[in-house]
Amino acid sequence: LNRVGDTHPAVLKNGDVSLAPGFRDGYRRIAEGGWIGMAGHPDHGGMGLPFTVSTAVNDMMSGANTSLHLCPLLSQGQIEALEAHAPLWMQKLYLPKLTSGEWTGTMNLTEPQAGTDVGALKTKAERAPDGSYRITGQKIFITYGDHDFGGNVCHLVLARLPDAVAGPKGISLFMVPKFIPREDGGLGAKNNLGVIGLEHKLGIHASPTCVMEFRGAQGWLVGKEHDGMHCMFTMMNNARLLVGAQGIGLAEAAYQHAYEFALERKQGKAAPIANARGAIIDHADVRRMLASMKAEIFAARAIALACGVAIDLSNATGEQEQIARAAFLTPIAKAFGADVGLYVANEGVQIYGGMGFVEETGAAQFLRDVRITSIYEGTNGVQAMDLVSRKLSDGGLAAEALLDEITGFAQASAKHTHPELSQLVLDASQRLRETTRWLLAQNEMIQRFSGAVAYLRAFARLLGAYYHLRAATHAQGSAREKLARFYMEKLLPEHVFLCAQVRSGSETLVELGPEELQPTP
Repeated sequence: LNRVGDTHPAVLKNGDVSLAPGFRDGYRRIAEGGWIGMAGHPDHGGMGLPFTVSTAVNDMMSGANTSLHLCPLLSQGQIEALEAHAPLWMQKLYLPKLTSGEWTGTMNLTEPQAGTDVGALKTKAERAPDGSYRITGQKIFITYGDHDFGGNVCHLVLARLPDAVAGPKGISLFMVPKFIPREDGGLGAKNNLGVIGLEHKLGIHASPTCVMEFRGAQGWLVGKEHDGMHCMFTMMNNARLLVGAQGIGLAEAAYQHAYEFALERKQGKAAPIANARGAIIDHADVRRMLASMKAEIFAARAIALACGVAIDLSNATGEQEQIARAAFLTPIAKAFGADVGLYVANEGVQIYGGMGFVEETGAAQFLRDVRITSIYEGTNGVQAMDLVSRKLSDGGLAAEALLDEITGFAQASAKHTHPELSQLVLDASQRLRETTRWLLAQNEMIQRFSGAVAYLRAFARLLGAYYHLRAATHAQGSAREKLARFYMEKLLPEHVFLCAQVRSGSETLVELGPEELQPTP
């Protein structure tokens, strides 16, 4: 259905949204397989599987069809938020339906004037005599705000009560369903809300990105009044990891297509090379691109799964070290996964050459679809700023703990299996440790923010080297070992200038004001 969805965008007609041919059946197959409730609690019909497992499955499904898989993904996030914060009656009513896929969930944060700055939202909530609330306002960029899959569409909506303080601390979270559920779970009257527009997007065409209007719609409080951001971040934090997995899944799909093309396409005469196939995969530059793509996918996937493991361990044990580790890895997993997705999809088009620029090959769709991953759920720049501010607010303890783990493994590996590769990892680890301490010594946040993106990528680059080294250690003489060597020799050297960028400070950046940045006449 992936190509079908790309050529048949979502359509809004008379207030109803219809999707590409086959999407309704595809969604039902996902739901019937139990995949929506993978990590959901068994009390509500979920599998109760580790978050790491759902991350791996979501990686694969995103690669298969991101436009379709966004619907189950949003429901998974809503299930998590309701399990953590909803009153018991709401859990009993909504969670079984969301887990089974009979109902679907959304997340309503963004408004035209309030994107990343969620605290600037204007949607209003008013208390009603029956204990519910009336929600009025508009939200934009609402993924799967409506569809033709059937059932109910359950909107989690951020809004502000009349007596709320300004900013994010005055925001509350509400469940505002498309249809008012009856006590037995059946669908009652339609709520006073609807889709008033669909965004026309660069990619993920089949996914309906809606402009939602709430006109005094009936809603119910999730969590406490004025505590909406805390409740919503339960959903958003893990959603950030899953967006990273989306990027990785799309990278994998783009790589597989490019690899198959490189095996078959005959063009030119290559210089002598090992394991020649008589196709463009024999050309050194094509092989360089493929090796880089595969090495980057492995690194990004390992980081994402390591983050999933930390989330699972923090939930299981409540240990502060695991909580801090999961929090520190989340922005790295999100941003690096998205960056790798964009890089690999772009290289995939390049391997196809002129045919990659032609839509029929499908190479361009991966590039268009993956572009959003570095933007939504907090742009990659926001992830980087979060990393150098909030995630280093512990004095660097979480960062140092990761660096200690990497150093310890590399020292052991240097003695027994891979001394040369291990030394490269040790050098990079020491370089990043010094860079981290330099950041911590900066009292002005502009100094940290100026190098934030470079710092996040430097940490991802080192983590990638660490996981490649572990793979090489456990699979000596295999393709994993060869790929690790390629990563260390061809990609890890980037670490030197990334750390240099971080430590160059903000002076040259702040000197370039609006006047200096004007387009040259």
